[in-house]
Amino acid sequence: MPDSPARPADAESSVPSRPNAVVAVLALAGIVVSLMQTLVIPIVPMLPQLLDAPASDTAWAVTATLLAAAVATPVVGRLGDMVGKRRMLLASLVLLVSGSVVCALSESLVPMIAGRALQGLSAAVVPLGISIMRDELPAERLGSATALMSASLGVGGALGLPAAALIADHFDWHVLFWTSGALGIVALLLVPMIVPESTVRTGGRFDFLGGLGMAAGLVSLLLAISKGADWGWTSGTTLGLFAAAVVVLLVWGRWELRTTRPLVDLRTTARRQVLVTNLASVAVGFSMFAMSLVLPQLLQLPEQTGYGLGRSLLAAGLVMAPSGLVMMAFAPVSAAVSRARGPKVTLMIGALIVAAGYSLNIVLMSEVWHLVLVSCVIGAGIGFTYGSMPALIMGAVPASETAAANSLNTLMRSIGTSVASAVAGVILAQMTISVGGYALPSENGFKVVMAIGAGAALLAFSVASFIPRPRPVPAPMTASAAAEASVG
Repeated sequence: MPDSPARPADAESSVPSRPNAVVAVLALAGIVVSLMQTLVIPIVPMLPQLLDAPASDTAWAVTATLLAAAVATPVVGRLGDMVGKRRMLLASLVLLVSGSVVCALSESLVPMIAGRALQGLSAAVVPLGISIMRDELPAERLGSATALMSASLGVGGALGLPAAALIADHFDWHVLFWTSGALGIVALLLVPMIVPESTVRTGGRFDFLGGLGMAAGLVSLLLAISKGADWGWTSGTTLGLFAAAVVVLLVWGRWELRTTRPLVDLRTTARRQVLVTNLASVAVGFSMFAMSLVLPQLLQLPEQTGYGLGRSLLAAGLVMAPSGLVMMAFAPVSAAVSRARGPKVTLMIGALIVAAGYSLNIVLMSEVWHLVLVSCVIGAGIGFTYGSMPALIMGAVPASETAAANSLNTLMRSIGTSVASAVAGVILAQMTISVGGYALPSENGFKVVMAIGAGAALLAFSVASFIPRPRPVPAPMTASAAAEASVG
């Protein structure tokens, strides 16, 4: 019988009266946060003109969000376990709304970067939502609900691109952030009305030194990955940041093992099921982002290249949108497979589907419907993988550490997407053709990135195969057997 996440002993008595509403509100909050990350994409090329700043500086409007999210996700997850998951969920949504308002009012670079950093601090909403579901929902609803919540990361991203392009084409760019803020307010009002506060908490003191150490290590690592192409991969700055990340994270790890109340319980994280799932998550995050990077470019490149489809950003967004709907549709399918065969099998199936989608893309990339098909196949695979990972994590950690463990898993996916962005950027910058005096990514460059995306998915499949099988639960002894055993 497949394993299932453990639930608190008093879970049945704390089941909310409206579980469907709880799931809907939490999923909405997750979609709003992922929308926030996508809404800025249409205006990234225009930011130098809009903010009167060089492109190298305006790129921080994206980088700041990445760095803030990486730091906030595990920290807020841990705080959720300590002081209340709904409380930290509401705090995250307040940060999202605040950052959106700051960006909406900005006319220069510094407030834009500050607002985007505040938005990034809301990234822990999804793992917090999953943890609330574990504490509050009836067991029969937990699998499909957490699968939907986990998939909301991809759903919001896929649906947000066409919406953002439509707004950017027809309204002032500030409307993008007013929209993000308005959606955040809707979620902020609904959460306290519908979502109960979990009573499952660890209490204790927050590990401030652990938080500072982890923040320094992650910022060094992700800054080197995200800016290495601009600074040069062999530059002193890039190599110095990589070296600093290694040293700081090693010292941080030693501290976390020695302190009584660690920010991240590395002993729990080192359990085989948690460790292997997190490693697979890095590969899954890599493969997911490769699609988001390649398909829109193929759709927007001019037809003179011989392989570009010459579509607008709005059209590219509409092509990508069905993948988000597919992710949502496959969330309950993922949960059903996990119930029948276990989440390990679900993760492996999803990884194979993603690999098949990229392999299909290598030979089908000349028509719009080709890319719609490919994005839907990959979206189905992502729906499977993202739906299975929370179940694997929750099946191996105590209820009191759910938010921290899920937050760390979300961070692993983010690291995978950051690495994918860097790798794909290097490949597409090196493999180019000249069209009208401009260097554009070549068709072979895109095929190489897609082949690497397929390879990352197969790597996730291979890594997931090392997740331990669930231990069978022994059947209860009958009264006669117990009597015989006691006599013997």
